[in-house]
Amino acid sequence: MDMASILYLGVTFGLFIIFVLIVRNTYRRRNKEEKEAPKYRMMNDD
Repeated sequence: MDMASILYLGVTFGLFIIFVLIVRNTYRRRNKEEKEAPKYRMMNDD
């Protein structure tokens, strides 16, 4: 493999890791109450 292929695989793998971290942080159970609270507050105001 030449250097361009290694760099391409590295960047692709790095972006995949960043995507997994964002998804994991978004859907963690602990943060769910914080992120869902405004929705329920708006529903209760109606």
